[in-house]
Amino acid sequence: MKLSKGANAPVPTSLLAVVISWRSEHAVDAHALLLAEAGAVRTDRDLVFFNAPRHMSQAVTLDQEPAPGTARLSVSLPRTEADVARIVVAGSVDDGTFGDITGLTLTIEAADGPIAQFDITDTDAVAAMMFGEFYRRDGQWRFRAIGQGWASGLSGLVTEFGVTVDDPAAPAPDRPRPAPTAFPHHRSSTSPARQRVSVGGPDATRPRQLHHPAPSDQDDQLGRSRAVDLDRRRHEIDPPLPPPPNPERADWHSDPEHPSRMRWWDGAEWTSAIRARPQPGPRDCARCGNPRRRKLFGGLAPCERCESEIEEFLTHWHTQAWRVLTAFGPRGAEWAELWASLRYQRIDEGLGRAALRDVALTYVERLVAFAFADGEIEQAEYEAFEYTIEELALSGPLVEDLRRRMYRGHTLSRLRGGDLPVVRTPGLHLDPEERVHLDLPAVHVRQLAKGPKLTDGRLIASNKKLRFVGTDTGTELPWNRVVSVRVEQRTVVIAATSARGGATFDVDDPDYVAAALEGALRVAKRLILTPGQRDTRSIPQEVKAEVWQRDGGKCVECGDGHYLEFDHIIPLSRGGATSATNLQILCRACNRAKGARI
Repeated sequence: MKLSKGANAPVPTSLLAVVISWRSEHAVDAHALLLAEAGAVRTDRDLVFFNAPRHMSQAVTLDQEPAPGTARLSVSLPRTEADVARIVVAGSVDDGTFGDITGLTLTIEAADGPIAQFDITDTDAVAAMMFGEFYRRDGQWRFRAIGQGWASGLSGLVTEFGVTVDDPAAPAPDRPRPAPTAFPHHRSSTSPARQRVSVGGPDATRPRQLHHPAPSDQDDQLGRSRAVDLDRRRHEIDPPLPPPPNPERADWHSDPEHPSRMRWWDGAEWTSAIRARPQPGPRDCARCGNPRRRKLFGGLAPCERCESEIEEFLTHWHTQAWRVLTAFGPRGAEWAELWASLRYQRIDEGLGRAALRDVALTYVERLVAFAFADGEIEQAEYEAFEYTIEELALSGPLVEDLRRRMYRGHTLSRLRGGDLPVVRTPGLHLDPEERVHLDLPAVHVRQLAKGPKLTDGRLIASNKKLRFVGTDTGTELPWNRVVSVRVEQRTVVIAATSARGGATFDVDDPDYVAAALEGALRVAKRLILTPGQRDTRSIPQEVKAEVWQRDGGKCVECGDGHYLEFDHIIPLSRGGATSATNLQILCRACNRAKGARI
């Protein structure tokens, strides 16, 4: 879509690229300002430019090595904080003016290609320009083409939006003059955008000056810098600063230039965000350094200001953490950024983990239900569960119960896969190269005309045959005659090639015995699944996620949220499909009560 000056268009709420291109030999720097509803930056760190190329929220990132003749910004609208109402896209030149630049164009690109283009023409001799802005309207994002200039350069432009520039001798910003028809659809009469002039408006009058409050001592205590350094040449000449210990971790460290203060390392480079180093005493708040009041009955009360700030931040952080958990899990760049934002606010990670406990337990329940969906707990799923428990610092009876369930499921899966133990059987005659995998007490159940006959004895499974040794009887069953092994009414049922060749055994742990016998059968018949292969009971990950979302992560029968399992409404044995419409969430009790009934 081609945009003219003052026009606007909807843009998708996704990751977008803003590309400024030109055809002359000039160098244009791209900048962005994240503005609150009042039309000014919240802090000076809301300015993204060559000395601070990445916003803390990762909503805007400046490409520091763009293609020749271009400047590029990455704008992630989903990551934009809720209190950011507008994202201004601007640019500046060090040599010459925008009036000397030819072919100046702004293009917005989405994942599937360009979605909007603004050809900026008839520019005046200005050193800085506001190209356009992203803004919210009725819950959606839109982009407005603007094209306004500041003869006072980048300093005048950013000062207009509330940024404090580190240059006491700098003159007052050169305010552009308003054009009456520049923004016919902009509703806010107090927005800074309405009080600027489109480039080339010679007949307008000077607008009233915006007044932004100066940074206070409270700003310093909260880690907000008093001023922004726009002098790029000093940074080009200075040698690079040494990285801190553990450079892969974003955190506050002693400023290499001024050890008396703290500076933010974002995991790749030093940023312009600094804060005063608090020197708290035993009665002071460790976060802000302010004195804490004494309680009536002894002790010190929490810092009221920090307690309020932390509570407000964790409210939004909690929601973001749940989105990251369900989308990416507790690892990767998104997870690391989540905890980096907590450290940036100087909030103890223990408070974050405490705030996450409820959603963390819900996530672990979901993880276990997904793992048991196909009845097989693979090594990767078991390791992911253990990593999640450790990363989220979860403990307690529920977590230990889930851990035992996962361990048992993993053990049974290993047995079914052929990873069988070898046990010693003193007094038992074995064939050459025969290894025993199972030797335990069992009751042989035979159905006779006058009723079941129960015979006590030992059930012995080796790599060659299945034996039962009773007090007055014994039987052997080679694996080549066995068809299947299953658990039925707390007994293990062996099906063989002949009707009289099968057997039923009552054992203490039928699931364990059936898994070991199934593994021995697979090994003997060479039916072991190859690594990465799944059996026909496997449920695709996207289907599990759809069913979990639809049923709300709770049992559809009783509403319980623990011991959840995926159930086929029409069982697989009766032709049921593995699809979202034929799957439901049931707790273990409801699933066992249902059995194979439709």
